[in-house]
Amino acid sequence: MAVEAQLANPVAAGDAMAKRNALLLAAATALAGANASVIFATGAITGATLSPDPGLATLPITVFVIGMACGTLPVGWVARRYGRRASFMVGATAGAFMGLLGAFAVIIGSFPLYCLATFFGGTYAAVAQSYRFAAADTASPAFKAKAISWTMAGGVFAGVIGPQIVSLTMDMWQPYLFAASYIAQSLVALVAMVVLRMVKVPPVLPVSVSTAGARPLGEIIAQPRFIVAAICGIVSYGLMNLVMTSAPLAMKLCGHALTDSNLAIQWHVMAMYGPSFFTGSLVTRYGATKVIMGGMGLLAAAAVVGLSGITVWHFWIGLVLLGVGWNFGFVGASAMVTETYRPEERNKVQSFNDFLVFGTMAFGSFSSGKLLTIFGWDAVNDVVFPPVVVALLALLWLSRRRNAAVAA
Repeated sequence: MAVEAQLANPVAAGDAMAKRNALLLAAATALAGANASVIFATGAITGATLSPDPGLATLPITVFVIGMACGTLPVGWVARRYGRRASFMVGATAGAFMGLLGAFAVIIGSFPLYCLATFFGGTYAAVAQSYRFAAADTASPAFKAKAISWTMAGGVFAGVIGPQIVSLTMDMWQPYLFAASYIAQSLVALVAMVVLRMVKVPPVLPVSVSTAGARPLGEIIAQPRFIVAAICGIVSYGLMNLVMTSAPLAMKLCGHALTDSNLAIQWHVMAMYGPSFFTGSLVTRYGATKVIMGGMGLLAAAAVVGLSGITVWHFWIGLVLLGVGWNFGFVGASAMVTETYRPEERNKVQSFNDFLVFGTMAFGSFSSGKLLTIFGWDAVNDVVFPPVVVALLALLWLSRRRNAAVAA
């Protein structure tokens, strides 16, 4: 009964449970992020090997993103109907299946089957993205941004685990490049299941109770703050995915070694999640708007570095800036989203927000392969600037609107 009372009233628990959950979910993020890192580091290269058309090299990663988009709404439904833990288990199971299916696809040389495997990987990633909101569910308003940030900090370890899995196993099952990497990825997903079972989640409420007083989704997403948060989340994640998806293949086309591209992804993922140790504090101190603006500036800086040269160091520095920019933009946008809904509305709003973000990402992911193979690496970086400008204008509009309301 004491545990149920704390779950129902996390503020009264002094955020002790929220901190415990955030740490466990950070570990789960590290493991799930490692699975995603394996796909990011190998997807375009495996796609180029199996695909009949070089322009479809990044299609497996596009399908991964489609899996994320398609998974968000069902994940929200499962969490709402059966609880967070059930959705966690569905995701980890999909991740384990992805590894087994991916290895089988490489062995038999099937491009369609490999794309199907990455779809399941995307489903796992969709569930993993809900970890940040799950951490916020049991946090007080003052700790929500930090709970999100702490959870995402687990991705730092994903930046080490994932690429190292690839480096240590990619040639282990000759002549099937990366087959052993996918088997290892499957095992990591099974470990994540054990960690996720230790997370304490709010009890599942009857539908009549959980929907009482909830506003229609259309009313919630029409709020200016939600609109701007969604735009910034889409731009942050979309641009990061656009550039990161094609970077390993671009490095290969530029004559760089596979080990160099693996290291590039490793440092990129660490840069994505490393700032999470303090991003939540920055949001609390300076506000989400300023943190997101800083993220947009870093995304633009990454594109400038990408346009200035094609040495290994240009790729590495650009991907690090890209990762930090994504972190500031996405953590800030996620914190902003949590300010737009009531507790009984959280699952449907969170899943709809992620559906928007990852649905838009699917287009960017597919476009990156075409941009790279037809127009080159410079074109991939050129595309970064217009969406950054749109996001910055949206943030300025929201700030002026708030200032006008305060003055009135």
